[in-house]
Parts: sequence; C-alpha cells; structure tokens
Amino acid sequence: MDKTQPIIIRRIKKTAGGHHGGAWKVAYADFVTAMMAFFLVMWLVGIASKEQKAAVSEYFKNPSAVEGTAAIPGTSSLGPGGASDKMIPTANALSMPGGVGPRVGDPGEATRSRIPTDAQEDARAAAAAEDRRQLDELRKELEAAIEKSQALAPFKDQLLIDLTPEGLRVQIVDRMNRPMFDLGSSSMKDYTVEVMHELGTLLSGTPHRIALAGHTDETPFQAPRGYGNWELSSDRANAARRALLEGGLDEARIARVVGLASSVPFDRADPRAPTNRRISIVVLNRTPDAGMDALASAPANPATQAIATAPELVPPLAPPAPPASAPL
Repeated sequence: MDKTQPIIIRRIKKTAGGHHGGAWKVAYADFVTAMMAFFLVMWLVGIASKEQKAAVSEYFKNPSAVEGTAAIPGTSSLGPGGASDKMIPTANALSMPGGVGPRVGDPGEATRSRIPTDAQEDARAAAAAEDRRQLDELRKELEAAIEKSQALAPFKDQLLIDLTPEGLRVQIVDRMNRPMFDLGSSSMKDYTVEVMHELGTLLSGTPHRIALAGHTDETPFQAPRGYGNWELSSDRANAARRALLEGGLDEARIARVVGLASSVPFDRADPRAPTNRRISIVVLNRTPDAGMDALASAPANPATQAIATAPELVPPLAPPAPPASAPL
C-alpha cells in the first residue's frame, strides 16, 4: 500500500484593485491651474507700480453700468460709473487736478457738473423774475378785458384771478343761483360757454402753457357704474378745455387736465358751499423749476382773493351757506 501523501497545489490568484477612473487627474489639473494663477498674480503684484495697482483695484470696486461712489471714476464707453475699457490706463489713476480746475475724468468732476454755478443760479433767478413780470402784466390785461367785455362783465364776481408760485390762476366759481353746469352733469350752461370762449380768446396770445382742473363740493353724488364726483369733475374739466379751444386757444398749449372732486375745497369752513364747485385755469410758469401742483394747491382765503375787477366795485367773495341739497 502506497503511503505517499498526495501533493495538493492551491493556486491563489492575486487581482489588482478595481479601476478608480480619472477623477484624480481633474483634481490635480485644477490644483496646478490654481497654483499657476496664484504665482501669476503674485508676479504681477510684484512688478506693478502703485498707480497700476490702484487702477486694478478701481476696476473691481466699480464694474457696473451705473454711477458709483468710488474715489476714482472709471473711463468707460458706458459713461460715469462704468468699468474701464482698459484694465490698466495709460494715465496716472491717482493724479489730482494741478490747480487749474478739473479735467474730464478727474475725481469728483461728474458731481461738480451737477451743482449749479452762481451764473446758472443768477440766470435762473432772472428768468423767473421775467416770467413773474409777464404773468403780472397778463393778470392786469385780463382784469381790464373782463371789465370791458360785455360777455364777461356780468360774471366778474365769479371770476377770481391770483398769482401763485406755479403761475397765474383764473378760477370760475359757482354762485347760489348761477351754476356753471347742469345739475350732476358736465353740460355747460350757455353763459358758461360764452365765458369760456372769451377766456380762450384772451389766453390765446400768451406763449405759456395751460393747466385745467375741475372741482366739486362734498355733496354725495352717485350714478350707475360707480360714476361719482371724481368722474364728474374730470368731465367738467374736459368740457372747459373744449370750450377754451373753441374760443381760439391752441390745443398744443394744454399741459394738463385733471379732476380733483372735493379734495381741494375753496371754502374749507363749508365743504358744500357753491364756490367749491369751480374750474381752475392756471397759466403756468415757463421756468423749468415751476411746480406741478398748481391745480392741487388750496386757494387763499376768499376774502383776500384777487377779484378780476377793481376792489371798490366788487365786495369780497363770501358766499352764503347753501342748503344741504346744493347742486354739484
């Protein structure tokens, strides 16, 4: 019997680790790129002058298309505040004016250009004074024309003329028994149309622009589909505009037509007074700084209003208190 043990050979297969892909290559490439950029920046910082560093700093402080607050404005095709078209300008970025005044692109020049000079202020004041003188002459002409006009003379107690910061204001107010419009309507009375035609003729000779506003009292007024005092005052203002145009006023001269309802009462003590129902015509100043709230400004005390006739001929306006059902 053969007692030899069998030889068993166990072969162990060694396998390499699984494939890990090339992600490490991407990370290594990013690292190398970042290091190269870092050393490039360090090299540039080392060789750049103080002025060049300031220019680069300014580029990153204010790279927008709108005006910023940086100490040194960028010279850009987009205008003040835009990023510089060149990263490093050829001129000295920190240079200051040499005692002869600011040059184009100098620090603060854009701000200084918006500040009015003494000459500009003087010219503006002179223009405003001349504008005021012309409007005062127009006021006198209107008062004289109203005295002479057969159509306007009967209504001189309803025509109020005064000078406001925005221009010359002419107000046509209601009287107790002499309303300008039909009750709750934008339809003018015949005599109101005649008054508007006369005013259109008188105002056609001035180069100033015209603004109109319609006013009502506080008497509640409601019509179908929400038609109320706001709509009524707007329609009446437009009716006055059409009548002025028929009288000879150029349509291009109309600057604004609004309806203010009862928001700006003439008689604050009596919100339902007939005088609160009125049409305001403002001959606007021609100066650019003239305010745009002439029609919304509260009128002066009726007792101190400038009447379109001599004071001794017409007593101060003090309308009697109307009943609660006074017409609009």
